[in-house]
Amino acid sequence: MSDPFDEFSFLPEQAADAGIDDPLPRGERLTLSLPDGRVLSALRYTPEGMTDAAPVVTFLHGAGLNAHTWDTTVLALGLPALSIDLPGHGDSSWRDDFAYVARVLAPDAAAGIDAWTTGPQVLVGQSLGGLTAAAVAASRPDLVRELVVIDITPGVDPNAGPTQIRQFFAGPTDWASRDELVDRALAFGLGGGTRRKAERGVYFNSRIRPDGRVEWKHHFAHLAAAMAAAAPPAGTTAPSPQPDAVSAVLGESGWEDLAAVAAPTTLIRGSRGYVTEADASTFAERLPEASVLVMEAGHNVQEDAAIELGRTLRDLAGND
Repeated sequence: MSDPFDEFSFLPEQAADAGIDDPLPRGERLTLSLPDGRVLSALRYTPEGMTDAAPVVTFLHGAGLNAHTWDTTVLALGLPALSIDLPGHGDSSWRDDFAYVARVLAPDAAAGIDAWTTGPQVLVGQSLGGLTAAAVAASRPDLVRELVVIDITPGVDPNAGPTQIRQFFAGPTDWASRDELVDRALAFGLGGGTRRKAERGVYFNSRIRPDGRVEWKHHFAHLAAAMAAAAPPAGTTAPSPQPDAVSAVLGESGWEDLAAVAAPTTLIRGSRGYVTEADASTFAERLPEASVLVMEAGHNVQEDAAIELGRTLRDLAGND
């Protein structure tokens, strides 16, 4: 795939693939300088005829993804939206402390919402983004009027569904071409189900180095690969075991954040995703006021069921 003229040039093709005939929104790249010198990056989508409208829905992606994972969902949503590149992902700076857990990422996400929106958001997060969204909603209730957590709970077994992500990123971090990355994504059942969708995803999630090699843009893959390489040989035990890059994002603190959220909360799980029926039941028991929905999708619901998800979020935002 050759580089497009701009990063939003895929939108017409994505709309056609999804059967969306509405006018395309205007997309723009936003950049925010953080106090410690890092940069937070995001995408803002403004529907036609709503030039001055501020975002009403904000999206946070999962580990190893980027803001563009929500493109088709945003097209189906049809509302002003903001999609943030989490630290260490997309065009946002990597963290020197390697801390990619919800409570560490939440202040940066909140800073972006403060800077780029004008009112409380329907805050939507998938996977790591879902736990981060919960941490934002718990610590900054003024920024969130609805919380939507997609295919993650703090109780998900890191040795079950998330193993797919761990294994996917445990391989090489640089490649001869983007085609090799596409082949790997499809081999792991990732990439949206078709080669063309996988090509788009790889384009946004990779970059070409000066030496011509292709590497992941996000820090998460580099950390996951390093941790896998440092693992003790089979049959031995590490003297001081540390959580890997996947299991580190889960934990009791996520339940504490969810319990502290004042905004109405919805869990949306994929029927083939990481959140099992048992996980969903535990979520409902611990958060009895929350709603739980199921969509026919894998872990990346925003890619597998973008139309249904976008329309559901539009209803939650109060704009039928």
